[in-house]
Amino acid sequence: MKKLAIIGSTGSIGTQTLDVVSAYPDHFQIEGLAAGTNLELFLSQVKQFNPKKASVGSKALADEIRPYLPQGVQLFYGPEGLIEVAAGTDADMVITAVVGSTGLPATIAAIQEGKTIGLANKETLVTAGHLVTSLARDKGVSLLPIDSEHSAIFQCLGGENKSDIAQITLTASGGSFRDMTREQLTNVTVEDALKHPNWSMGAKITIDSATMVNKGLEVIEAHWLFDLPYEKIGVLLHPESIIHSYVEFQDSSIIAQLGNPDMRVPIQYALTYPDRWISKTPRLSLAQIGSLNFREMDFNRFPCLRLAFECGKIGGTAPSVFNAANEVAVARFLNREISFLKIESIIEETLSRHTVVASPDLEAIHEADGWARETASLL
Repeated sequence: MKKLAIIGSTGSIGTQTLDVVSAYPDHFQIEGLAAGTNLELFLSQVKQFNPKKASVGSKALADEIRPYLPQGVQLFYGPEGLIEVAAGTDADMVITAVVGSTGLPATIAAIQEGKTIGLANKETLVTAGHLVTSLARDKGVSLLPIDSEHSAIFQCLGGENKSDIAQITLTASGGSFRDMTREQLTNVTVEDALKHPNWSMGAKITIDSATMVNKGLEVIEAHWLFDLPYEKIGVLLHPESIIHSYVEFQDSSIIAQLGNPDMRVPIQYALTYPDRWISKTPRLSLAQIGSLNFREMDFNRFPCLRLAFECGKIGGTAPSVFNAANEVAVARFLNREISFLKIESIIEETLSRHTVVASPDLEAIHEADGWARETASLL
């Protein structure tokens, strides 16, 4: 029986991970669960899976939920609670499914304890890829990707020599506005942006998909996960989201991973790796799909993707600032403070004001993150 801890259990990835666990109750045991503010859902999860440790976003929330917890569940809160759930249990594997840079300290703590990481938190590698991958190597810890694109690349590379890779290509659905011009984006609403055509995701990542920031974060993450230069990482627009990503080798052969757009498939693969178990997800019928479509990525139409590539190549604190500025800008858009197109201008302006620190330690990353958030909130 594999013992799991999940940070971000009430989010999209967290709930779908628990769906997979529920399908195989004799194979998984939940040691720890951590969430933010969704107390009703979190309480139902704790009652169903009875973890040894649980954590919520704040002391006030902890005080509110404490009387309703099953006997024997230890309750924590805040950033320290995330770390306690990630690193302080007997879990063999930690699923990092929190959104944003808050997942970094808990992930590092889990790696320090030698726990396998099921990585669904892009920002961990975006902001501190050099530190996280180095620590994972030192501790002999596996970083198993859960994002559908990175899981696809991971599967395509099974048994292959890294030196034979010509390029990896991440596919992108294009998000809610993929068929709209920049002029048409001027007056789009929050409701418009949240209508993703293919995937069921949280609000923040759905907005990131529409701006293509999400794909930019995935590019940076892929650089660290697969130890490849940015020149060997491409992005292709693929509206159907059937080919999740592919690898081209130097002999011109291409290996792709295909499947219906359902996050439970890559989640389950990470949980059961290297084995493949039966999935409840409907099987893909290419005959029923009929045709697949692709378009070259337009960096003028999606400038945030261009910025992500540039930040990745610059390195240092540039990706941290990119990520933090985006988090603030997206929150402001969701709060209806700014327009959709203002998101990208805030990111670019924040980056233009930043002095990059090369090879930053955690303190420098934290400082750059805080500076970027303050700057982005005022633009």
